[in-house]
Amino acid sequence: KEYEPDDIRVFERWISSYVSNWATCDTLCNHTVGTLVEMFPEKISDLKRWAKQPGRWQKRASAVTLIVPARKGLFLNDILEIADILLLDKDDMVQKGYGWMLKASSQVYQKEIFDYVIRNKAVMPRTSLRYAIEKMPKELRIKAMEK
Repeated sequence: KEYEPDDIRVFERWISSYVSNWATCDTLCNHTVGTLVEMFPEKISDLKRWAKQPGRWQKRASAVTLIVPARKGLFLNDILEIADILLLDKDDMVQKGYGWMLKASSQVYQKEIFDYVIRNKAVMPRTSLRYAIEKMPKELRIKAMEK
């Protein structure tokens, strides 16, 4: 795959103009935008900007773009920063998106993601929390779910 750094602008326009459901958002972001970000990590700053946009699909895209890189152990600090930006979002599509991003990162950084969930569980939407801990051992899931 051959991308140029400025292709992020094209993808941003597509997300703003054409994405209208989670399947389109996730396919574009997992398999295209995520590859570009791995090639040009400086473009994560664009994702952080997307996380602050009013549109649900830009916000979801900011998180789901990092799922494949997260599984490879990449960008932990950026993942946590984007999760912080999206933490209190009321939109279930956004909550599921950043929860999924955290879950993907937990496959490599289980302790860090578990600690993040515990630190934020009083305010984190249950949807996000459940997604984030889904692949963790049962005892950690039980601890995270405690009120």
